[in-house]
Amino acid sequence: MKCLSIPFPIIVGTVLFATITCSVLARDDRTLVNSVQPYVDRTELAGAVMLVADKDEILDTKVIGYADIDDDEKMAADSMFWIASQSKPITATAFMMLVDEGKIDLDDPVGKYLPEFVGQMVVAEKSAERVVLQRPAHPITVREILSHTSGLPRKSGLEEPTLDRFTLEARVRSYAMTPLDYEPGTDYRYSNAGINTAGRIIEVVSGMPYEQFLQERLFDPLGMVDTSFWPSEEQAKRLAVSYKPGADKTGLEETIVTQLHYPLTDREVRYPMPAGGLFSTATDVSQFYRMLLNGGELDGKRYLSAEAIGELTCRQTPEDVKSSYGLGFSVTDTTFGHGGAYSTNSYADREHGLILIWLVQHAGFPGEGKEAQNSFKEAAVRGYSRKK
Repeated sequence: MKCLSIPFPIIVGTVLFATITCSVLARDDRTLVNSVQPYVDRTELAGAVMLVADKDEILDTKVIGYADIDDDEKMAADSMFWIASQSKPITATAFMMLVDEGKIDLDDPVGKYLPEFVGQMVVAEKSAERVVLQRPAHPITVREILSHTSGLPRKSGLEEPTLDRFTLEARVRSYAMTPLDYEPGTDYRYSNAGINTAGRIIEVVSGMPYEQFLQERLFDPLGMVDTSFWPSEEQAKRLAVSYKPGADKTGLEETIVTQLHYPLTDREVRYPMPAGGLFSTATDVSQFYRMLLNGGELDGKRYLSAEAIGELTCRQTPEDVKSSYGLGFSVTDTTFGHGGAYSTNSYADREHGLILIWLVQHAGFPGEGKEAQNSFKEAAVRGYSRKK
């Protein structure tokens, strides 16, 4: 599906987040904290960094709970988190810079940039006894890999047991060797492989490593000083500990990011993952979203055209499927954003003029802990909405 070329911020989509209608209320400095405190008190949430911004500035940042429960280390505003699939919108945004420059067309076949994808087959029939392959109706396109509609698998065998041990080039070649799961453009299935393939196209077209492109074109100009695939030794000390429910499904138990290889600071054996490898802070993520909510511009510098923002944040998935996804973003009529595997979330709400960033580090929650995020969102919209 191709979106209309429409001026930002008008987009199309379907409902993803609950709509909250309200006016600006008198602000209680502890509103955000109070909304989440019960979950920390019941040991259903270790801690969180909560940030509310608009397109012009950060309106509020609150911290609650612990970055490390055992060491009695409080959460801090500059605590770092693995933001996991929140990396996808960042990759897609970087990609659209090359589209803006006329170096890539969204409706080009992927094989134009990565010849290994030429001739890729699709599964026509599959049973325990046999697999029948055929030529797809059309080769997968750039638009389809960014919107999870290409038919590429979620990942390949090279991404076991962790997602970061092979070069991007090697992983993407493994996707090209794998038959498509379904006819391109006909369905939606969440695919790290698609976003990683987009990252590889960035390398080929720009002539520089994917991670260097992000650093030079996004992170440095936007002032995202704590966003990286490899936390430094200093940043690693600020990483929030990961938690999961205890063995009896109550309380919290320390864990690790099982999808990544340790130590996380190792640049020799760990490679960047466009679909989910970034670490960041709430402030850094807010810079990224403020640029998007400003229509592609921040602090006098333009990063993307309004048309590119429109493509990123309008629905690209077929109308007959439930999932409403743009290019690297989950989208609704009024919001665009993304969550992450360890329960982080960030999105821009154009109806209320807000950016909401929720950073925690949880591989699941005991009790009602997963509801803490909604409590934050509701309190943030009640307290800071620009809707009259």
